[in-house]
This record gives sequence, structure tokens and C-alpha cells, in this order.
Amino acid sequence: MTRRFRMLVFGVVMLLIAAGGLVVVWAQHDDEEPVTILGTWTAKQAEQFEAVLRDFGIPFRYQGTAAQREVLLSKVQSGEPPDIVIMPGLGELAEYADRDLLEPLDGLYDPRQYGAPWMSAGSPSGHAYWVPVKADLKSLVWYREGEAPGTSPAPLRSWCIGMGDDGASGWPGTDWIEDLVLQREGPELYEKWALGKGGEKWWRSAPVRDAWKAWADLLGQDERAAERALLTDHRGEPDGNGLLFDGPEGCALEHQGSFARSFYRDDAEHARLTDSAPLLPGGDGRVRGHEVTGDFAALFSDRPEARELIERLASKKGQQKWADGADVFSANRQVTREGDAVEAGIARRLGAGPRCLDASDVMAPAVRDAFYEAVLLTMARTAAGRSPGIAGILGDVQKVQDAQSARGAGSRAAPRTVCSTR
Repeated sequence: MTRRFRMLVFGVVMLLIAAGGLVVVWAQHDDEEPVTILGTWTAKQAEQFEAVLRDFGIPFRYQGTAAQREVLLSKVQSGEPPDIVIMPGLGELAEYADRDLLEPLDGLYDPRQYGAPWMSAGSPSGHAYWVPVKADLKSLVWYREGEAPGTSPAPLRSWCIGMGDDGASGWPGTDWIEDLVLQREGPELYEKWALGKGGEKWWRSAPVRDAWKAWADLLGQDERAAERALLTDHRGEPDGNGLLFDGPEGCALEHQGSFARSFYRDDAEHARLTDSAPLLPGGDGRVRGHEVTGDFAALFSDRPEARELIERLASKKGQQKWADGADVFSANRQVTREGDAVEAGIARRLGAGPRCLDASDVMAPAVRDAFYEAVLLTMARTAAGRSPGIAGILGDVQKVQDAQSARGAGSRAAPRTVCSTR
């Protein structure tokens, strides 16, 4: 060992001793493997979520992606799933639970703080595999401040519509169909359709077929508008203020969930909302319920740190901090939310019934994906000036559901209820 090298080693040692406290902190973090979390939140909301997690004092590594389904599947197939996943797809989570890939969350939260429809009762396994950590309201129409939304079915030229999304194009169209079924038929039939209950051929039934036709007839009013909607991202331009404010000329209404306010950015304070029922085609205008959607946390590992993180996030304190810090809504009944008139309107509707989970979210992934594709196919045929062929399209989705029902008859984790009565 040369003298120069010995002096270098001595200098490094002295620096390490002088910075001993810092080295210990780093060593402690290096010794603690971070809890890995995969979610859908990106950009500002990801930063807000990470700020909440940092207060828990549990090392973590969060990855947010719009292509979550594909990323999760890849990680699971490679044998390296995240410790925690946060996603809206209950049907997808149920499949992972049935494959014994999810850990039960028993004892990590108080189900009474959530209730229906967020927590499905009567699971054959007796276990809960997910808990909602963020809630959003649907069955809404957004409009610009100072512009009355009207009270009769609105024509297609009034609507700001975009079907595009990373990895999940078509879901905004499924929201239209779901809302039409809910507002025309009510929660009881909506739930049976969403869960495929009773052995009925629900996709070929008159309630679903008639709702689909009402939507297709709306699209048929303007082939060019239908084509534009098919090719437009539901969030609008990347650097814009959403479809409501930057959409095509004439669009003044957007059928979208409460999360749409984040798309409006600089113009968010000028956005107003109303119930969708009076503006939907082919209905009587009566509000029979609201669709709701949530982001649900589930465990792929039994690491104590991961369990503790979910316990803290699902608690009243954790949910309150998340709601306050990120302007989001919680399904936890004990969490209060203060805000402007728009936020108060969302909170009021979230706290009242009937509320029904987004139907495609609770469907098995194969059925959900067929639903998305059927929506896009209907729009493509309409935009091309062809008959959408509704009977054939819905028959194809029915075949997928029939196959899934045969495979998943013994599911021990699939949701048993979709709608709350109050």
C-alpha cells in the first residue's frame, strides 16, 4: 500500500467518523427495504400523495403510471410484484386474490368507517382484500361558470367528449352507458347487470340494449363529432385546461367524474357541476342514484412495514391528511371536507344514496376490456356512417361474460354488492 493510498484511506475514515451521524441515518435507510407502491397518480397528485406517506416515517418507493394494469401484470409475471397496489379495478383485484396473490387486510382498518358500497359484505372467504383510499363521484356533468347547462337532453354538439386514455381507451364511453342504465332503470337492475347476477343475458337485455341505442343515436347526430371524440384524449391537450375549456367549438358540457376538476388546471375555479340525469338522452330526467369510483389499496406482500403503511393510510387521521393536502375525497365516513360550493356539492352527493360503484370497475378484467372495445367499435362504426350493429356488439360482450362466469363461479373475493341503499 503506497503512502499516498494510506493517506487517502485515512482521510476517508476521518470524514466518515466526522459525519458519523449521517452515515448511521443512511445505513438505517439502506437496511430498511422501502415499501414499494404502484398507483395511477402522477405529477402533482403523486407529489401530494408522497407528502402524506413521508409523514408516516416508513421508507417507501412510489411509482405512478397511467398504464398501471400492464405494469402490474408485468411485475406479477416476473415474480416481483409491488408490496402495495392502488387501483380502481376491483374485478382485477378479485382475480389476484383468487390466485392467492393478495394478503387479507383483516384488522388493518375499521370497515364501519367505510360501509357500502365501498366495502362489500358477505365475502365467502370471510376476508377483505382491499380498502378505498380515495373516492370520486360520477353521474355528473361539468359546465362553465355563467353558462346554464339546460334541463333537457343535450345534443351531441354540446358535449366535450374524448375516449382516449393510456392503456384504457374507451372507459369514458362505458361511463355513459353505465349512467344511462342507472338513471333509466335504477340501482337494483344496475347491480344485477354489473355483477351478472341471476343467470340473465344482461348484455342482450332490453335495459342495456336500449341504453346503448340511446347513446349510439346521440353519436349518430354528427359523424365528424363522433370521429373527433374517438381520437381525442379524455384529458384534452397535455398542456391545456381540459376539454371543457379547450375543446372544440360549441362544446359546453362534459360528462365526467369529480376528478375532472384537476384537468381544468388554471380554469378549475370557473367549472361548475350538475347531476347528469336531466341531460342524458332518452330518460325522464330523474336522478336515481350516482355512480362512484374509488382507488383501492391491496397488499401483495405480508411485510409488517407494508401492513403498517396501509393501516396508517386507511385510518381517519391518514385519510384526513390526504383529503386536506391534495383536495381529494375520502370514502371514510369520519373524514370531513371543507371547500367551495363545488366541493361541497361533491361531498354531499358522496355522502348520500343511492351510490353505485362503477360497473366496469367491478367486472372481471376480460369483461371490462370487452366493454371498452364495444364502446370504441360503436363509435368507429357511427363515425364511418355505418350502423353500429348493437345486437352483434353486445352479443360479443355477452359471450365474454358467459365464459368468465363459468370460470369465476367460485370466486371468494369478487364484490357481492355494488350499490348502497342510502
